[in-house]
Parts: sequence; structure tokens; C-alpha cells
Amino acid sequence: MTGLTRVLDDLGTTLIDLVRGNPSRTVGGVVIHDPDDDQVPPSALVLGVGVRDPAALLDRLGGAAALVVRGPVVLTDELADAVDRSGVVLLGLAPGASWTQLAAMVRSLLEPDPSETLGGVPSGDLFALANAVASLIDAPVTIEDRSSRVLAFSGRQDEADPSRVQTILGRQVPERYSRMLAERGVFEHLHRSDLPVHVEGLPEEDGTFCLPRVAVAVRAGDELLGSIWAAVREPLSPESTETFRDAAKLVALHLMRQRAGADVERRLRADLVSTAVEGGQGAAEAVRRLGLNQTCVVLALALADSHGDDPASHARLLAERRQVADALAMHLTAVHPRAAAALVGDVAYAILPVDEDRALRIAADFQSRIGHPVLVGVGLEADGLALSRSRAGADLVLRVLRAGRSSLRVARVSDVHGEGLLLELADLIAERGDVLTGPVARLVAYDRKHGACLVETLAAWLDAFGDVTAASAAVFVHPNTFRYRLRRLAEVGEIDLSDSDARFAAMLQLRLWRPDGAVPGRRTPPSPGEPPVSATPGAR
Repeated sequence: MTGLTRVLDDLGTTLIDLVRGNPSRTVGGVVIHDPDDDQVPPSALVLGVGVRDPAALLDRLGGAAALVVRGPVVLTDELADAVDRSGVVLLGLAPGASWTQLAAMVRSLLEPDPSETLGGVPSGDLFALANAVASLIDAPVTIEDRSSRVLAFSGRQDEADPSRVQTILGRQVPERYSRMLAERGVFEHLHRSDLPVHVEGLPEEDGTFCLPRVAVAVRAGDELLGSIWAAVREPLSPESTETFRDAAKLVALHLMRQRAGADVERRLRADLVSTAVEGGQGAAEAVRRLGLNQTCVVLALALADSHGDDPASHARLLAERRQVADALAMHLTAVHPRAAAALVGDVAYAILPVDEDRALRIAADFQSRIGHPVLVGVGLEADGLALSRSRAGADLVLRVLRAGRSSLRVARVSDVHGEGLLLELADLIAERGDVLTGPVARLVAYDRKHGACLVETLAAWLDAFGDVTAASAAVFVHPNTFRYRLRRLAEVGEIDLSDSDARFAAMLQLRLWRPDGAVPGRRTPPSPGEPPVSATPGAR
């Protein structure tokens, strides 16, 4: 576990402030407060998103390490008493900082492996490394990836300028500054050189200039991994320049070690999640290793759209799937520490130890936050040792959503029960090789031979519950013409339209075999004797 004091020292007042309490606590994880969940993991850092009355919440947090609420926080006598009584440290999140950013930053502090060191710094501990570099060159620094996203930063950021504060709060170099750096050729020079690059101060919006920067690229061989940026008041001395250059090599080692560990963890996690949701041999052991021996719900998530068939598009699609799966895993572990998620094929599966209603809310919240268009199927509640049942339900819902049979983007089995049943019937028809028979088959044959529209007339009449006026309007014909066609289709199809069973059988066949803009998922009816089209997963 990491000490809360360390978290406060590394993140500093740029992100969070100590409002009240003794920070000599340990932090064992990060969770988002859910008013419907009274169980908080011990030593958790609780993110009080949307909390308006922290005093009332503190008494319910039990053994949590700290509660973070949106600042500025007014410390009333009542609130101070609640902090002292509960023993939970109260922190304030700086205005403008995002909850997602705070969760990611704290996690990066909690995850390094102290048993392995690189250059005297725990493996993967980029915050400790940033502080070490800042001490060596006597300037606040940030470590950024190839897209100028902030991976870690040192203390003393208050010695920098407003642009650095914006960068840390947004965890990304602001677009305005990135554009100016690109126009001046700074990125091009930085990416070509192994030496630190001095950058003159850029103009601020108020007419002043920000502090100059010194940047150095972080590479592993020919691959660019990111960069280190220091806010300086004057050019670095030759000794500090050489130190800054050497620091880039150490940062590269940490980033490569972090990437390797993440890849191994991702593969292991994917194997365990896949085994758990598929059931069969090994499922019980996978569930045990995931710590999910309880009632759970499986989520099945996929991208709502795809790219072209060329190799570059496939590579981009795979990268997007991995990015979404990683984002889902991060979101879910913030919601519940025992949640598990992994990419299996083209679907990201998640296992949540919550009830179905809460799983639906969590999935909808993620869908609204993620920058990619995604579809999410929510399975049924199932015991941890029978997750294949929940996975089957989630898969069916996802098939319905991907086939365009519902306007929803996040749904559970009960939300798409009828559409799912039709898909399963289509699967059964395809498996048995059944062909279209009976009155509908006779109408299809007649329409194809004579260029008529009796099938369309029957579908419109059934959809309108026998209302001739509404049905005739739907197909743009006069009601008298429509009545004539009804009589004709009853003769040709040999169907008794007053028989409820006959109507139901015809409607079911039309739903499975006939395409119609008003009823998503209908398919073109085959000629009598031809096998139906299979309702394959992902078919549109």
C-alpha cells in the first residue's frame, strides 16, 4: 500500500488539498462513491463524485482512508466533527480537475512494484522519477507520452506558470500550446534529436509569456516513447543538460518495463476473464483467482462501427478495441475494486460483482463518458461459478444491438427480449435448414411471378392490427384497393385472416424472413424451397 502522505506530496495542491485529518494513513485502492453501495473496501480512497453533504457520508465510510470531494470545501464545525469522529481524511479536488484524471493519477502511484528498482527508483514509479529529475536539474518537470498526455509530474509546479497548471489539470498539453509548438518546429526538432531542446517562452492569452522550457525525447532504440519537459527560468548548465539527457534513458527503461508488465497483466487478465465467462473446466479456478466467488453480472461491449478492410484499418480497429477495453477496466475498478475486464476477440467482457440494475447504470455511465461509439449488452445475474449463463445473455443483447434491431446502445436481456427471441429462432431455423412454407411461401411465389405486392399488403395489415385505414396509408394506396388486395392474398395464400394462429404464424415468418424499414431485422423472403438466410452475429 502507498501512504496518503506520498499521494498528497506527489499530486500536491495542483490536484488535491488536505482539508482535515491525519494523512498518515495507507491507501489500498481507489473507488467511486455509489449511494446504493454501503460496502467500502478498507483503506480505500473514495472519490465523492457529486457528493453535496460530505459530513453525512463520512460516518458511513468505515475503514476508508480518505474521502475526496469537489473543492473549494468550506470546513464547518459539523464537517470537522464528522472528520474527527470517522477518522477518514477529507480532501478537496481542485476546481477544473477531472475525477477521471485524479483516479488515473492515484492508480499510477499505487501500482509500481517496490521489489524491483531501476536507477534506484521503484519500477514504473514515474512520479518518484519525475521528482528525482526535478531535484537534479532544480526545475519542475512533467513526463509525457507521444501525444503530449501527462504521465507523471514532479512537485514544485507552483513555481511554473498558468500553462503548466492547465497542462496538469487537463492531463494534456492544451491545444493552443501544442499548435504553437508544432508551428515553430519544436516537436519535429525534438523527435529528431537526442539532445535537450530549449524552447523560448510562449505567449499567454493575457499578453505575458510563459516560462521557457527544456525538453528531451524519450526513446527505446528508434521508437519514440515520449518526452520530459522542464519549466526553467534560464538555460540549463552543461552539467544539468547532460543529467537531463541521461534521465531520458532512465525514463525509457521505466516506460518499457511498465509496458511489458501491462502487456503480461493484460494477457493474464484476458485469459482468466475468458475462462470464467465461458464456463467448463478451469472456470472455477479462474473465478477464484479473480476473487469473484459471488453473484455477478457479465457485460459484453463492442465498438458500434468499424473501418475498412485494408490492413491499416484493421490495425487501427484493434488499437481502438484495446483502448476501449483498457478504459473499461479502469472505469470498472474505480467503481468496484474486484471488477474484472478484458478484450476477448472483438468483444470486451467485464465481470461485475453487483446486481443487474447497478450493472446497467455503470454500463450506461461508461457509454456516456467514452469517446468511442460503443454498444453494451448486460447479462443476467449469475453465481460466480455459473458466469457462462450471464455471458450468454450479454452476448445475445450485444447481437441484437449490433444487428440494429434496437435503438438502444446499452441494454439488458429484458430490454430486448422480443428481438433476442427472434434472433434465437432464426438461429434454430438456420441450424435445422428449414425452408419457408405455408401461406407466406405461396404469397412470395405469386409476387415474384406476377410482380404483385401481396406480401407487403399482409405485413402492413398485421403491423396495423387489422386497421385498414392505417395499413393502406402505410403503403400509400386507397383503402378500397387495400381491401381488394386483402381478399386476393387470402385466396392466393389460402390463409384465414380471422384465425389468430394463422395470423401469428404469418407475422412470425415475416419477421424472420422479410426486410422492412418499419421492423428492423426482417429479411428478404427466399423462394419456396430455398433455405432461409442465417441470422449470424453482427449481421446488419
